[in-house]
Amino acid sequence: MSHPPVLIGLAYVASYALLDWLSFISPIATVGVTPWNPATGVSFALVLLLGREYVPWLFIAPLVTNALVLDLPLPVIVHVLGALIVGAGYGIATSILNMPSVAFDRTLSTKRSLVLLIAVALVSTGAVALTYVGLLAAFGLVPSGDFLMTATQLWIGDMIGVTVLTPFLLIVSTRRRVLVPSFELAAVIIVLALTLAAVFGLSDTFRVKQFYLFFLPVMWMAVRFGLEGVAPGLVIAQIGLMTAMHYAGVNASDITAYQALMIVLSLTGLTIGAVVNEQQKTQAQLRQNQEALERAARLDTMGAFAAALAHEINQPLTAISNYTRLAKMAVEKQPPDNEAAREAAKNAVAQVDRAAEVVRRLRDLIRLGHNEMRVNSVTDLIREAISHCQLDAQAKNLTLETRAPRMLPNVMCDGLQIQQVLINLIRNAAESITSGARPDGRIIVEAELSGTSRVVVTVRDNGPGFDPDILERALTPFTTTKEEGFGLGLALARSTAESHGGQLLVESTGGGASVSFTLPTANPK
Repeated sequence: MSHPPVLIGLAYVASYALLDWLSFISPIATVGVTPWNPATGVSFALVLLLGREYVPWLFIAPLVTNALVLDLPLPVIVHVLGALIVGAGYGIATSILNMPSVAFDRTLSTKRSLVLLIAVALVSTGAVALTYVGLLAAFGLVPSGDFLMTATQLWIGDMIGVTVLTPFLLIVSTRRRVLVPSFELAAVIIVLALTLAAVFGLSDTFRVKQFYLFFLPVMWMAVRFGLEGVAPGLVIAQIGLMTAMHYAGVNASDITAYQALMIVLSLTGLTIGAVVNEQQKTQAQLRQNQEALERAARLDTMGAFAAALAHEINQPLTAISNYTRLAKMAVEKQPPDNEAAREAAKNAVAQVDRAAEVVRRLRDLIRLGHNEMRVNSVTDLIREAISHCQLDAQAKNLTLETRAPRMLPNVMCDGLQIQQVLINLIRNAAESITSGARPDGRIIVEAELSGTSRVVVTVRDNGPGFDPDILERALTPFTTTKEEGFGLGLALARSTAESHGGQLLVESTGGGASVSFTLPTANPK
């Protein structure tokens, strides 16, 4: 396409003349009306691919071909007027398709573009056929009684040229995707050849009915290979059909019937091919969207990990700070309280190990997506969690109580995660009581059996309770009333409870707040 326009135009005229000469088989009228006009398909493809500046060549090609190549016995004025009719009709049609407002996609990547091409071709070929045959009738070259039949035959011939050859040329010229040779492709071509042999090699009486056998290989091509496969398949089928009709001695009256069926076959194959292409495009877009969602999910997971890490690691860091401060105070005493310093340092080291374990568990949870489920004692989990909060509670003059039956069954859970949930809930309760300035602050951690397979763990406090404005969305991430809060405590607690097959329940009464969650027993009955 990078060659000079004149050279391209001359190449078009040469190909137009060659195709008209090759397809000049069984002319229906002495005026050159044939059952297949592939040159019309080339004319459409030329302007659709290269633009409206090539429209003048649509006048030159039919004039040169009819007058010089086919040497039709027509008056000069008929040659000239006929070329004007053909050039104007198809020039207008292709120019309409090239208008920006029409938004025709010459790659035929959508059903809309295919429908536009077929609709414009249908109207323009019909108008050209009526006008051209009318010109011939005006000069007495076509009997008035044969006008309608001749016009119909010319319209079908041109329409076949556009529906079969134009999509093939557009696809070959605009798409990088090509058919890859394969056993399936070879099998389809063999079936097409066998179908052609069956249609014209069996009974002459039922040839038209046997033509429907062509739908099998053509539909096969359309479904398996899309437009890229069915377009060349239709070209092969049309060439084989015209060759078979020529050598099989088909009556001229039957050719129109065959070509009408060929139009139906072409439109059906192209439509299915366009649908298949759109489906493939949609699937490719869905894959891209899925990949984008996966990338977004990974980024979201990283953000959630960072937020969860910041929230969970804050508690052991606070404890470490308190213990190291106690150790410093013990060392600075006169005389130094070595036992208190040793105990504070021991607790600080334990909190460091705990912080490292929290990081490891969160990392494994996000990377592997599972919990370390083991048999645990509920009372031990509660006692361990309270021990980590006892110092902070004493500093705030809060009372921590535990209420759990002695014969409470063990539970199956990730012990560290459940301890973190309890610590979160206890610290939230402590902060709520402190904000309410209650002098008799009390936090109660209860555990009781629910049914035969669940244990309910509840953290109650006598603080002001939840703010009614945020109670309904208290479990939503980043919902908080604290100036320095992350708003992740309850959301993470809910996530942990749900990962253990339970649920988190938040309640607020006039006597404080209550948060409970369930855990499965280790040996459910």
